Amino acid sequence: MPEAPQPSLIVTAAMLAIGDELLSGRTKDKNIGHLADLLTLSGIDLKEVRIVADEEDAIVEALNALRGRYDYVFTSGGIGPTHDDITADAISKAFGVPCIHDPEAMRLLADMYKRREMEFTEARQRMARMPEGSRHIPNPVSTAPGFIIGNVYVMAGVPQVFQAMVDNVLPMLRSGTKMLSRALPCPYGEGDIGTLLSAVQKAHPETSIGSYPKYDGQRFSTEIVVRARDPRVLDAAAQAVAEMIAGIDRAKIATNPTADA
Repeated sequence: MPEAPQPSLIVTAAMLAIGDELLSGRTKDKNIGHLADLLTLSGIDLKEVRIVADEEDAIVEALNALRGRYDYVFTSGGIGPTHDDITADAISKAFGVPCIHDPEAMRLLADMYKRREMEFTEARQRMARMPEGSRHIPNPVSTAPGFIIGNVYVMAGVPQVFQAMVDNVLPMLRSGTKMLSRALPCPYGEGDIGTLLSAVQKAHPETSIGSYPKYDGQRFSTEIVVRARDPRVLDAAAQAVAEMIAGIDRAKIATNPTADA
């Protein structure tokens, strides 16, 4: 009897991107894809992404929905020095704790501005604000830390800073069983394979099977991607897809024996 597949450890995450500029199109987001790539490599499933405006109620509502549903929530944007950087206030409200000038963050920033011979203004001090009881996310690029409270990781929106913060966060996270994938080229369009592929997916419920149409200027084809955490499950589903494609080939030849002549 073949050995039963081992149970997978599934760890889930969501991202909340904050900023009017993302919704207006003024800023093109570069953080979602970067985070998705790194979480996938770490065995963490990014299940949902929301983008909200710089509005406290919208941030609170979205954050409370996400943090109760997923193992981790990552936010980007809204922790800078200007009046519309309200993420720290909104997250404090979501957790029901005061938003304070964190003493260690104040020290880090004060030292940095002193070295640069710049005034540590009230606006710049806003970057030291975070919910009481938060832990820091180091910022090797521009000093002002992100913060962690509960299962929420709050990071800057500037891509260079966000990416540096993510690098510091990843070692703290619990990883799940990594998702494996295999791509199979299919010479037929989605309209030809849709019903058959649905049957394959139904027969292999522990996998995720996606179809991605391609067009070379003359004809449509499809790339079929099979994903699973267990390699044996992946092999079985990929074999079923290959047999499905071969079956279509045979049916085409039987219908039109001269098609490939």
